Amino acid sequence: MSLSSVQPTLSSLKSCKNDIDACMDMVSDVALGIVETEGTTDNPALRNLEEMMLQCSKLDREINCFVGSVEDVTAQVRHAPPDAMFNLRASVKDRFSELMAEVSDADLQRHSKVKAFKDSIRKYAMQASQTTTENTEEELDDDIAVTQSQPNFTCSLTQDVMVNPVKNKKCQHYYDRDAILEVIKARHRNKKRCRCPKVGCGNADVQESDLELDLVMKRKIQNQKRQGGKT
Repeated sequence: MSLSSVQPTLSSLKSCKNDIDACMDMVSDVALGIVETEGTTDNPALRNLEEMMLQCSKLDREINCFVGSVEDVTAQVRHAPPDAMFNLRASVKDRFSELMAEVSDADLQRHSKVKAFKDSIRKYAMQASQTTTENTEEELDDDIAVTQSQPNFTCSLTQDVMVNPVKNKKCQHYYDRDAILEVIKARHRNKKRCRCPKVGCGNADVQESDLELDLVMKRKIQNQKRQGGKT
C-alpha cells in the first residue's frame, strides 16, 4: 500500500456508501409494500428484511471504520521516518481491528436508516389500519368522502411533488431532500442560516441534522403516482 493509492481507494469506498444507502431504501420500500398489502407486521419476510438492513448497517460501519483507520494511519505516517511506509498495510489492519472491536449490535441498530425502517413499518401499519376503518365509514356517508382533505405532497421549495420527502423534526414541515440540502449548503457557504421555506413558519435555523427521511410519505407519493397513471 502506498500513499498515492490511498485517496482513489477511499473515494471508491465512499461511493459504495451511496450504493448501500440506495439498497437500504429499496429494502424499506419492499417492507412497506408487504405491510400495505397485508395490513400486518407479522409476516416473517419483514424479519428477513430487517436482518438485511442490519447487514447493510454493518457493511456501512465497516467502510466507515476502514476509511477512519486509513486516514488515522496515513496522518501519522506523513510525519514518521520513511521506513514507516513498509508497515502501512499492517498498521491500517491493526487500526481497523481496533475500531471494529468498538462496534456493537446496538450501534448497528442505531443506524439512521435502520431506525427509519422500524419506525416506518410501525407507522404504516397503524395508518393502514386507520385507513381501513375510515374507508368503511366513508362508504356510509358519501359527503364525508367528498370533503375528505388530501395530503399535500408538494415541496414548498420546488413547488413540485416531492421525490424523497424529509420531515423537519423541529417544525414538522416537509421538503424534498435534495432541494432543502442544496439551500442549507448555499446558506452556510455565505455564513447564513436557512429559514424554513414554509410560509408562516417561525423556524429560522433549519439544520441537516433536523431532517429525517419519511418513508411512509414517500410510499404515499409513489402510490398516488401509480394511481394517476391508471386513470
